[in-house]
Amino acid sequence: MTKLDGQSLNIEAKNIEKQLELFPEINVDGKIDFDKLKQILGDYIEDSEERYRFTWNGKGEVLRLSQTPSKGTLRPAQEESKNWDDTENLYIEGDNLEVLKLLQKSYFNKVKMIYIDPPYNTGGDFVYKDNFKDNIQNYKKITGQVDSEGRNTTTNREYSGRYHTDWLNMMYPRLRLARNLLKDDGVIFISIDDHEVHNLKKLCDEVFGESNFVSNLVWQKKFSRANDARYFSTMHDHILCYTKSNIERSKGGWKIGLLPRGDETPAGYGNPDHDTRGVWTSVVLSAKSGTEKLLYNITTPSGRVCSPPSGRYWSVSEERFKELVKDNRIWFGIDGDGTPRLKTFLSEVQDGLRPNSILFHDEVGHNQEAKQETKSLFDNKGVFDSPKPVRLLEQLLQIGNVAKNDIILDFFSGSSTTAHATVQLNAQDGGNRKFIMVQLPESTEEKSEAYKAGYKNIAEIGKERIRRAGEQIKEELKEKYESASKADKVEMKHPEELDIGFKVFKLDSSNIKEWNPGEYENIQLAIEDSLTPYVPGRTEEDVVYEMMLKMGLDLTYPVEKHDVNGKTIYSIGYGFLMICLADSIDISIAEKMIEIKDENGQQEFRALFRDEGFKSDTDKTNVKETLRSAGLAEESFITL
Repeated sequence: MTKLDGQSLNIEAKNIEKQLELFPEINVDGKIDFDKLKQILGDYIEDSEERYRFTWNGKGEVLRLSQTPSKGTLRPAQEESKNWDDTENLYIEGDNLEVLKLLQKSYFNKVKMIYIDPPYNTGGDFVYKDNFKDNIQNYKKITGQVDSEGRNTTTNREYSGRYHTDWLNMMYPRLRLARNLLKDDGVIFISIDDHEVHNLKKLCDEVFGESNFVSNLVWQKKFSRANDARYFSTMHDHILCYTKSNIERSKGGWKIGLLPRGDETPAGYGNPDHDTRGVWTSVVLSAKSGTEKLLYNITTPSGRVCSPPSGRYWSVSEERFKELVKDNRIWFGIDGDGTPRLKTFLSEVQDGLRPNSILFHDEVGHNQEAKQETKSLFDNKGVFDSPKPVRLLEQLLQIGNVAKNDIILDFFSGSSTTAHATVQLNAQDGGNRKFIMVQLPESTEEKSEAYKAGYKNIAEIGKERIRRAGEQIKEELKEKYESASKADKVEMKHPEELDIGFKVFKLDSSNIKEWNPGEYENIQLAIEDSLTPYVPGRTEEDVVYEMMLKMGLDLTYPVEKHDVNGKTIYSIGYGFLMICLADSIDISIAEKMIEIKDENGQQEFRALFRDEGFKSDTDKTNVKETLRSAGLAEESFITL
């Protein structure tokens, strides 16, 4: 049934619709590309004006946006964290564009693998609405932090008319910033469906370089046919794989991780001659090019004389061939009459299997498995609509060749499957991989099971999943450890050493006030207010972690507190950076800092104070000179 809207025919829209039907190639986000239409109708433009390029409306703006420094910070939320003092994992709640900017100093060139499952383009109005003027304030608005009416941050379904453009403007700046965080031997995997895989491929070619494209992996996400599909029953998603650098593998570039063999014999391997070295496969013994020395006759065990195939050469010399025959490495077929082939034993090749470009559901899991995994963790409640299976992420971590101490980043972390898989893999092989999860606190629908279960946004679901999955994995490891032999225990990770915690940080505006005398009735009030440089409601810990970010320190570095006459010294990274934000600082603070430095064996260190925090100018000079005498460099004496 068609419902009349009482409006007359939109002739302009109808004409555009007809043109787009006739010439689909002129369709640019639902509008007509008139230059392309002219060409189709025979009005050709000069070739000199044509060039291959990938562009869209707003590309230049979002490029600038990605290069604009963030004025925000990440505030610690210890009450929502787990094992705060010991963990090396991070969960960051906030707009990932701003978070990626804030991570640039501390994690530049440190991340081994990135996996993201960004919003697929459905034509909806994206939650991630970037704002050039003040993206932090914009973030607070879309998450309802400063809007008295409250806002639902889930996507609405109003078609914007910028189908591809909006999605590209959302992805482009984030990918550019993400690339900076990858190590030179780093790799990124991006899940996507058919609607935007073509644009994502072109986007990644630009950001990472065409030569760094590795593969378009196809994941079989379903195991049963959907007969109610309009055309085809869609059984797959894509996962694009790109490396950070095209440096040759032998010189430090990315090397693909091989998959464990298990007990199965790979396809193509057998042992028809019962060779004691085990199963083998065979390869041709000829090559396209060579010298005269590689042209000789071979007599098979059956007595047949054979030469290299027409136009080819044997790939080994006659002398080497005789050595291979003596070592039973040449296969002439069951009846001894075949063209010679070289045997390659499984026991002598690389210790693992090369991954396939098709990820079958029975090997890496499927959508239903993923839903059941989350339901089992959340008391059989379906709190998340489209999680990825843990087995899929585990295999990507193996393919990514993520070493036991590497960092993994997921900045569209959703239900935190990536974190779950990281902890699971650590439990299996004794690793200490660290994860960084980033998620916008996108509101859950009021009618959803998640909302009814008490989870008001997706970030709450992600954090709770990590808590529950970590405990489950630890209990399973305990059972395995307790039943293991003494010899096996030596190779295993002790359950108490497994890092199942995470530090929670939340995106916010800077803790440090901006100098803006225009906000005050007179300059005196402005000067008095500037003596307290913190934004009201912020703590010293907030400022400490902001300084760590601004100075490029890892947010998981240990932070110790030392009390000196009621004043607190924060020692970060075992005395590498020391911060005292108290009032009336005197020589006793400097002396304690030197003591902390010496106890930790630090050769170089930094000290940070409030500029107005010293008891007097003389005390400031004495503190500075005392620290300098202990080895503090001039530029390492820092004041706010």
